[in-house]
Amino acid sequence: MRVIGINGSPRKAWNTATLLGKALEGAASQGAETELVHLYDLDFQGCISCFACKLRDGKSYGRCAVRDDLAPVLDAIAGADALVLGSPIYFGCVTGEMRSFLERLLFPYLVYTNPTSSLFGRPLRTAFIYTMNAPEEYVEAIGYGQLFRANEQALGLIFRQPSESLCSFETLQFADYSKVVFDYSDPEVRRERRRTVFPQDCENAFDLGARLAAPR
Repeated sequence: MRVIGINGSPRKAWNTATLLGKALEGAASQGAETELVHLYDLDFQGCISCFACKLRDGKSYGRCAVRDDLAPVLDAIAGADALVLGSPIYFGCVTGEMRSFLERLLFPYLVYTNPTSSLFGRPLRTAFIYTMNAPEEYVEAIGYGQLFRANEQALGLIFRQPSESLCSFETLQFADYSKVVFDYSDPEVRRERRRTVFPQDCENAFDLGARLAAPR
């Protein structure tokens, strides 16, 4: 069992990366081999619309033809048993690097049949971890729920089984709030959530990782 985590945050040791690490710890507790990839360490871009992955009898049919820093990551995912993605929410969506990654990951496997289908040859377990400034009660009103469901649907279509999501709300954005302009909410409330709620989010991430790697 091999489980790969993809960190779509520019931070390597903050909320998203911490939860991804916990998910991989959970996978390791089931005997899985794990790897964490930081997208911001890689030199890559999103889909360039070359359509090499769609050409009949083409040498890159069903896989991305672009050979950059992301290529070996995509190759590794093709041979993995589970995939857990993580991203903070920036302006209502995942980060730019995560979005570019998803284009490169998902599009080559998508077949323009009616209905659309997938070239990925087997079920792959997937999950998505989101961290955000917003409180949970705002999620549907501001459209985040639609984003989460759309990603679940895309991952489920391509990788042939249902995906799941884990959300961490009202996360601690700054180690020292006195240095930044922040009147959105009380910084002490955020610090208290970090002390009391975030540990439960970490436990939930661990359990998610264990589920991904559990024998079936």
